[in-house]
Amino acid sequence: MKIYFHLNLEGYSNCYIITNPEIKEAIIVDPGKITKKLIEHIENDNYNLVAILITHNHGSHTNGLETLRKIYTPKIYSADSQAAGAETIVLKGDGVFKIAGMTVGYLSVPGHSTDSICYKIGNVLFTGDTLSAGKIGSTNNNYAKKTLIANVQTKIFSQQEGTILLPGHGPPTSLEAEKLFNLSLGLPELEKG
Repeated sequence: MKIYFHLNLEGYSNCYIITNPEIKEAIIVDPGKITKKLIEHIENDNYNLVAILITHNHGSHTNGLETLRKIYTPKIYSADSQAAGAETIVLKGDGVFKIAGMTVGYLSVPGHSTDSICYKIGNVLFTGDTLSAGKIGSTNNNYAKKTLIANVQTKIFSQQEGTILLPGHGPPTSLEAEKLFNLSLGLPELEKG
């Protein structure tokens, strides 16, 4: 598995291409904007784009869907049936599926939005706007914030150590770093000496 990063300057959102070089298949996570460089990553190495994973249905994460659907015929996974209309494979709850020769786990993590979902491939968790380096996603009210914090603590923080977090905005981070330093979740209790 190889992962390529692309930045959408219009929404400052992250897009990722995950490739399986052995079988020449690719997956895109959150296509906010389609650029020549992104297409070249697929075309220059003759990858077949087989899937698009949407972490949540906000424009800075989905605006490139229309362009990709004109060029390719990927399966589109999302927790929101409106992401790609009738072509959307709607994911509910938590589960696992196989695509591009890889096992993809998914976790429902509402809070930032009702359709927020994280995807895990190997030791990499694509968190969308649920969790970024040092902060959690924005929410509309206190109930949503409490829900998001609870989901981060129970679903994301329960992942195995060494998990790399690739967020929808900002730099990569790690599970350990967020457990120790994410101020949005409160500080850990200091050891009493």
